[in-house]
Amino acid sequence: MNINDLKIFEAVAESGSFTKAASMMFTVQSNVTARIKSLEDEFDTQLFARTSRKVELTSEGMILMQYCKQIQHLIEEAKYNIRSGDSIRGNLKIGCIETTMVLKAPEILKTFEEKYPDIELEFKSDTRSSLISGVLDYSLDAAFVSAPIHMTGLEKINIKEEQLVIVTSSKGPQLQTLLTKSPLKIVVFDDGCIFRERFESWLSHKGVLNYKSTVLNSFEGIINFVEAGLGISILPEEIVSRYYSGREIRTYTLNKQLGTMNTVLVFRKDGPKSKALQCFIDMHAQT
Repeated sequence: MNINDLKIFEAVAESGSFTKAASMMFTVQSNVTARIKSLEDEFDTQLFARTSRKVELTSEGMILMQYCKQIQHLIEEAKYNIRSGDSIRGNLKIGCIETTMVLKAPEILKTFEEKYPDIELEFKSDTRSSLISGVLDYSLDAAFVSAPIHMTGLEKINIKEEQLVIVTSSKGPQLQTLLTKSPLKIVVFDDGCIFRERFESWLSHKGVLNYKSTVLNSFEGIINFVEAGLGISILPEEIVSRYYSGREIRTYTLNKQLGTMNTVLVFRKDGPKSKALQCFIDMHAQT
C-alpha cells in the first residue's frame, strides 16, 4: 500500500465510479480496479459494495475513509511545516455560526492579520452540526459553535457568552397577546440553526404547539419581517442592540437556561497542529 492507493480509494468513494475515479486520477480503469483489490486484500475486507450502476463504501470502507482523511491531512501538514521552516504562514479554514460571522469575524480577521500577515483566513458560515462535521472530516481547521460540546474527537476553548431575546414588532400587540394567537407566526432561520432550536424549545415550554414558520437566511430579513408584524423571532441581544436599536421592534428576555448561549472554538484532538492553527488557537486561549 502507498499514498497513491489511498488517493485512488478516495477518488472512487467520492465519484461512486471506477471509471470516473480513473479520469480524476489520470490513469486507466484497470489500474484503479487493481489498486482497490490490493487494498481489500491488505485489509482483508470488502471496501466497496458494487452494483451495476455504482459503487458505495461498505461500513469497513467508511472506517478506512476516516483514516485516509487523517493521513492525507498529516502528510500535507508535514510537508508544509518542513518547507516553511521557522516562518509562520499558511491557510486556515474557520467555520462560524451566523452570529460569530456577523459580530466577531471582521474583528478576528483584522487582529489576526496584523499579527500573522502571512496566514490567510477563510471563513465559512453554516449550521452547528455541519460545522462540527466539517472539523471532524478535515474540511475545516476549527469552528466557532454553540456549547455544549461532548465529542471525544474535539477540543474546545470557551469564547463568549451571549443572551438571546424574543423580538416582536413595537407596532403590534404585546408578546403575551401574540402567544394566544393560533397559529402563531414566527420568523426563523432554516432547520439546524441553534436560535431556531432554542425558539422552538421556548415555545414548547410556553405550551405553544401550533405555529407557522417563515424561513429567511439573514438577520436583516428577519428584522424586516418582524418589524412589519409578519411574525416574532429570537435573536442575540447584542446584534439587536448594536445594529437595529432604531427599528420599530420590542425585545423580551428569556430565562437563563434558554436565553444564554455560550460560543466555543472547537478543533481536532488528534495529530500535530499546524503552526498557523496553533497561533489561531493560542490567540483565543489568551482572550
